[in-house]
Amino acid sequence: MGGMPLNDMPWWRWRSNVRSALHMLSDPAFQQNVWLAGVDGYGDVTDAVYRLVEDTWLDNWSAEKYVGTIFRDSQEAALVDTAVLRVLRIMHQVGPDAPVSAYVENQAWPEAVRAARDAHVRMATADGEDPDAPPRTLEVLRIMTRSA
Repeated sequence: MGGMPLNDMPWWRWRSNVRSALHMLSDPAFQQNVWLAGVDGYGDVTDAVYRLVEDTWLDNWSAEKYVGTIFRDSQEAALVDTAVLRVLRIMHQVGPDAPVSAYVENQAWPEAVRAARDAHVRMATADGEDPDAPPRTLEVLRIMTRSA
């Protein structure tokens, strides 16, 4: 963990879930080597989308609503909004229970990955973490959000 504490934001647990989802959605090598390979412990695309929007309702309103609680500033919120919209557009096309391959083979997927990467890098850097570190398992995420 780098310079900033994980729990310096009021709703840091929600931030952790959003960051976890964006991290997985932003990493094509992870998607290939973990999701498409069926490696346990990381969930799938649907799980990532759920973590992205479950508590935040970012599928219903802008991340701007959470500046100061989940997101550090308007630029971070705007990047998250872009990523959410692009990922949800694909989910609505392929269906929430579609296999990972339906997402990654969608013609708009590279654009969604880039948007998720922009948001992930901004958030990880702001939290003092290496944006290029591999995504953490869901078990590690659960442990992190229980402690601190």
